[in-house]
Amino acid sequence: MARLLIFNKPHGVLCQFTGEAGQRTLKDFIAVPGVYAAGRLDADSEGLLVLTDDGALQAAIANPRHELEKGYWVQVEGAPGEAQLAALREGMALRDGPTRPARARAIDEPQGLWPRDPPIRFRKAIPTAWIEIHLREGRNRQVRRMTAHVGLPTLRLVRFRVGPWTVEGLAPGAWREVPPPNPRALLSTPYNAPR
Repeated sequence: MARLLIFNKPHGVLCQFTGEAGQRTLKDFIAVPGVYAAGRLDADSEGLLVLTDDGALQAAIANPRHELEKGYWVQVEGAPGEAQLAALREGMALRDGPTRPARARAIDEPQGLWPRDPPIRFRKAIPTAWIEIHLREGRNRQVRRMTAHVGLPTLRLVRFRVGPWTVEGLAPGAWREVPPPNPRALLSTPYNAPR
């Protein structure tokens, strides 16, 4: 039977089990043989990572053509206006082509969000704000590139949802095993995020 783990990846941890000396990797947190990340998070991003030992399930979760929705909390430099949020929702032309439409809205700082280690550098003269973004694709550093494109550089990026799984109840560095879904069922019941 397939195994599926959900893990709250701390800032600075690589999404792989090997790394160079001094780099923190998944091996420092997860001692389950045969599982691999279904998708990636940059080392400087935090939050939900799904791991499995099942190739079909890994593809259903990670391959952008399956359009499994992923949700992010994004702390940005500046205050988002409606035009900037609309640009995120409508999609934009990045260097590697146009993005698909996204769901994006301004939010208050998420309740229960853990402090980042190391903390974000505070600058008194520059305001920050939070945006919730939901994507159905997963290009390299896509959220960061999208917010920069609309003039809101990302300061902190936390993935809180992948399809039906959330980071709720997982402290940074913690993981738990969950029942694996059928890959077809996973793709036929997408999560519909609020706008």
